[in-house]
Amino acid sequence: MNAEQLPAISVIEPVNSALEKVKSTLFKPFDIGKWFAIGFCAWLAYLGQGGFNFNFKFPFNSPNHYGAPLGQVQSVFSKHFLLITLIGSIALIIGLAIMITLLWLNCRGRFMFIHCIAENSTEIKTPWQRFRKPANSLFLFKLVSGFIAFICLAMCVAMLILMIFLITRNSSNINVFKILAIVCTSLITALVAITAALFFKFTNDFIIPIMYLHFCPCTKAWHHFLQILLSRKGAFTLYILFQIVINMVIGAILMVIVFGTCCCAALFLAIPYIGTVLMLPLLVFKRAYSLCYLRQFGPGFDVFPAPVAVPQPDQPR
Repeated sequence: MNAEQLPAISVIEPVNSALEKVKSTLFKPFDIGKWFAIGFCAWLAYLGQGGFNFNFKFPFNSPNHYGAPLGQVQSVFSKHFLLITLIGSIALIIGLAIMITLLWLNCRGRFMFIHCIAENSTEIKTPWQRFRKPANSLFLFKLVSGFIAFICLAMCVAMLILMIFLITRNSSNINVFKILAIVCTSLITALVAITAALFFKFTNDFIIPIMYLHFCPCTKAWHHFLQILLSRKGAFTLYILFQIVINMVIGAILMVIVFGTCCCAALFLAIPYIGTVLMLPLLVFKRAYSLCYLRQFGPGFDVFPAPVAVPQPDQPR
């Protein structure tokens, strides 16, 4: 499809459409059972993402405070090297297994959540079974691409840290060229991180709906998406910028709710699954917005079923 054949793409119009989807899905009529059913699919779709971060600060203010404990740790590590290595390896394997399992469930949940919004449905078993093959394709794609992105980013960060260490080791020899080398390496690292973030953002927002529609592998869905991405780069740039605005608004709403309830709401939002159900209007809006934006590119990108025309009775003459 050529760019000249595409209609005007708007980032504003999908907002109204997404709000209507939120109303029709969650509030017309309001059904608490429906909320918990759709909330379960949304919980799977966002499994392993988000959450609250708690920072712990060690009560040490100078190297003298931790010098002795550090020596004790080194002594224990040297005495029980094999045991500690074995426990660490087992913990690493268990951690990787948990992460892979969460990713697999997350991929299933992505399709289930789209099904709930597109069909205004509370089905769980049907989309779980129906989208098994696309979800498995998405899982393998994310697993491989995530590993590649991690390796590339880790190499860039390691190179940056090593360069800073070698240059600052002898502060008397620092010159403009060394500073430029650090700046260039930092820019490359940031570019890799942004590219990976955009790649997975487009995968979640657009590739999964295309797979949902056509039951195609993830690589083929990316092939279809690249055709419109390359022809309408400006439209998708505006989409990313507007997504930043949407996230800022959602963040502001959450802050108002949390502080307006004296942080009581944060306790409920932190509860797995329950927090997802409480945030369901925001989650449905975000998912519906990307779906409504994508359908502007033509019927082949519209996950919402066409409304069935109701025949009108003949008017008496």
